[in-house]
Amino acid sequence: MSAPAFARLPHPNPTAEDVRAAAIADPAFGRVFTDHMVSIRYSEGKGWHDAQVMPRGPLLLDPATAVLHYAQEIFEGLKAYRLDDGSMALFRVEANAARFNASARRMAMAELPEELFVAAVREIVAADADWFPQVQGGALYLRPFMYASEVFLGVKPASEYHFLVIASPVGNYFKSGAPAVSLWVSEDYTRAAPGGTGAAKCGGNYAASLIAQQEAIAKGHDQVVFLDAAEHRWIEELGGMNMFFVFEDGSIVTPPLAGTILPGITRDAIITLARDAGLTVREERYAIDQWQADAQSGRLTESFACGTAAVVTPVGKVTRGDASFTIGAGGPGQVTGMLKDKLVDIQRGRAADPHGWVTRL
Repeated sequence: MSAPAFARLPHPNPTAEDVRAAAIADPAFGRVFTDHMVSIRYSEGKGWHDAQVMPRGPLLLDPATAVLHYAQEIFEGLKAYRLDDGSMALFRVEANAARFNASARRMAMAELPEELFVAAVREIVAADADWFPQVQGGALYLRPFMYASEVFLGVKPASEYHFLVIASPVGNYFKSGAPAVSLWVSEDYTRAAPGGTGAAKCGGNYAASLIAQQEAIAKGHDQVVFLDAAEHRWIEELGGMNMFFVFEDGSIVTPPLAGTILPGITRDAIITLARDAGLTVREERYAIDQWQADAQSGRLTESFACGTAAVVTPVGKVTRGDASFTIGAGGPGQVTGMLKDKLVDIQRGRAADPHGWVTRL
């Protein structure tokens, strides 16, 4: 079945230019939204249909809509960047499309053709490019998502789905201004277990992490770091970011993908860029006790987290129970800074793109 063409519905009352300018002058992450959204419907026997670029607005859901009861829901996160020549670009959008379908398969949902995913993302950027914020770290954060829209109370995969894309102008993810973030190690809660949904980007994973994140914030930290479910020993990831560890010999370790960790697109790019720079990167398990010992001995010199929203974020301090330890000098390290600069320069079109990651719009 051929992909549906997009109908473009006129906006009856677009945001006034001065109101938009005020909204994007210093936007809090995920609080400001653009005028439009993309909507595509799926039903068994008909496939994907009713592709529209339309005014952003509320969704009308029947109380028996399947997602409200059985949580069949997945999403992606990516950014559109403004390049120095004024054009817009996407970073590794095909990887987002592939991961979206991997999540769909795990959640027993209909897969969206990857070319349709990319087309939908292109449409929202074209519709709302004027919302790009001219702030440090500015981007249009794009949120494609899909939910089970069938009206039915029964434990089975839904036969109808609704895919949408919304956009939000954003600046830097962390507003604290600190040179590095502080982490709380959760030893009471786990994010994912073998055989679970840890590798899928579904809302339930994040819902399960919120109580631990709340605990971290209450104790004065920026983020929570989760350990494995079986032994509560091995470092997995943060609530929404992958972890890296840099050693005095210049080698880097990151926890392996084993079904419990989200396969981050930024994570994969960092591994590639580090290896391009001649660094050794090992994907292997790393224990919390070892992290503390290596930090205290000086063998570990840097730790950082990465993800689409926060890009590359240095870790300065880690607290586990009543004990805390500092990573390096407690601020950004040289390897962390080098890798972040390489990544951002490619994303913003300021450096060569040897891997073909940037899609100019």
